[in-house]
Amino acid sequence: MSNDEIIALIENCMDFEESTLKMEDALVDFEEWDSLTALSIIASVDEKFHKHLTGDDLKKINTVSDLVELINK
Repeated sequence: MSNDEIIALIENCMDFEESTLKMEDALVDFEEWDSLTALSIIASVDEKFHKHLTGDDLKKINTVSDLVELINK
């Protein structure tokens, strides 16, 4: 899975247009970053990449880069 694929998945979950997010963006700066988005990301990552994330995993991240690294682990 490439970083671009992961960012596209995040953008989709947040209802953003493609190429909106940058690696250095702080997720908390977006009003779309909420518990429903977190659940959507957990489900989407599981479905597309067959990787299990938890809510606790997402609580530890701050930026798009952190989330990409988490998914790439």
